[in-house]
Amino acid sequence: MSGRFFSRVSRTLLKINSSVKRTGLTGTSRLYWTTIRRIADSLNNGRAALLLGLPVLSALSYEACCRFHVSALVCALEKDEILEQADYLYSCAEAEKLYELLVKYKDSDEAEFLWRLARASRELSLLPDTDPQRKTQLTFEAFEFAKKALERDNENFAVHKWYAICLSDIGDCQGVKAKIGNSFLIREHLEKAIQLNPKDATSMHILGYWCFAFAELPWYQRKVAAVIFATPPTSTFEEALEFFLKAEEVDPNFYSKNLLMLGKTYMAMKDGQNALLWLTKAKEYPAHTLEDKQVLKEAEELLKKLG
Repeated sequence: MSGRFFSRVSRTLLKINSSVKRTGLTGTSRLYWTTIRRIADSLNNGRAALLLGLPVLSALSYEACCRFHVSALVCALEKDEILEQADYLYSCAEAEKLYELLVKYKDSDEAEFLWRLARASRELSLLPDTDPQRKTQLTFEAFEFAKKALERDNENFAVHKWYAICLSDIGDCQGVKAKIGNSFLIREHLEKAIQLNPKDATSMHILGYWCFAFAELPWYQRKVAAVIFATPPTSTFEEALEFFLKAEEVDPNFYSKNLLMLGKTYMAMKDGQNALLWLTKAKEYPAHTLEDKQVLKEAEELLKKLG
């Protein structure tokens, strides 16, 4: 019985291998062998646990129990594999492949899938060839995924981070009044994300950007804020700088936009020497993505102004 059982496990491993190869992703060999090792380790541990814990079961009952145990194990590992592939595609800026991988799980109730779906929808909306109608659709779709993720898991830092990001994007679609109206809620979720994960540099960067935006808010938008709130949101360049520097301390050189924002913040504070330092770093940052290229262009323009 046990021989046939482990033979089926071997076939399961081969199926996973075939599935991974069909994705055609660069680097999936590493992901596949990681999964194989995990399954092997877990099977060994699980087999020992079942042998020790169920000594009076008949061979038939034992095999049925093993089948259930391995089925649950393989499902869990397949989920981990999908999430790992999603993170890999995101790191490679493969927005279309990322969306195609995850959209089949749009009805999932698991927060780990849902916040990644929000991220994938947003990334697809930001592609330069996405038409305006599709962009708006994807923006609202991303927010719905993020909202659903928040309902499922209120203690996940990534859920709070992407909820804040997607809520800000909704404001971009709906106008200044909506964006300012959501501002306190956006900050609240970013602060929660940092509280849950003090090592997440991205949340710190976004909160720094929030502070920078309100520090340089034009007078007419300040009037809008004053109408919406008795005490409208405010911030300073010093507060923005604190978050940008903290992000850099947590994860040095992690994001070209953080380098650029450090330079811009120092410029706003009339500190030309530090502005030159960080804008030069932004200019020299390897431009792998479209955003990196935009940062490079802006850094060059600002450096010309500094003389």
